[in-house]
Amino acid sequence: QVQLVESGGGLVQAGDSLRLSCTASGRPFSRYAMAWWRQAPGKERQFVAAISGSTYYVDSVKGRFTISRDNSKNTVYLQMNSLKPEDTAVYYCAQGLVIGPTRVRVQGVYDAWGQGTQVTVSS
Repeated sequence: QVQLVESGGGLVQAGDSLRLSCTASGRPFSRYAMAWWRQAPGKERQFVAAISGSTYYVDSVKGRFTISRDNSKNTVYLQMNSLKPEDTAVYYCAQGLVIGPTRVRVQGVYDAWGQGTQVTVSS
């Protein structure tokens, strides 16, 4: 079956960096768009970034976060720099057959999700 496993979360101070990883298995990795979403306590899950043929970001992370993928390792990364307390959330990896800048931001188009990894940024 399809499985996504995230790693790399942790507790950091504002201004620090973290790199999240998500390794997928169960179906041909390169055929699928990969995305990162996040959910803060009491808030809805929010789109963060996605990569298919292009990369897409929510405005609040542009210039600070970079999504990349290594198809030889079935892994997608999220490099997070200049972290802010408002970046604190559980970060989820997602996979789906998604095309286009509008659909990549729609939660329902992703049919596989990881278990999440906590990122906490202290001020």
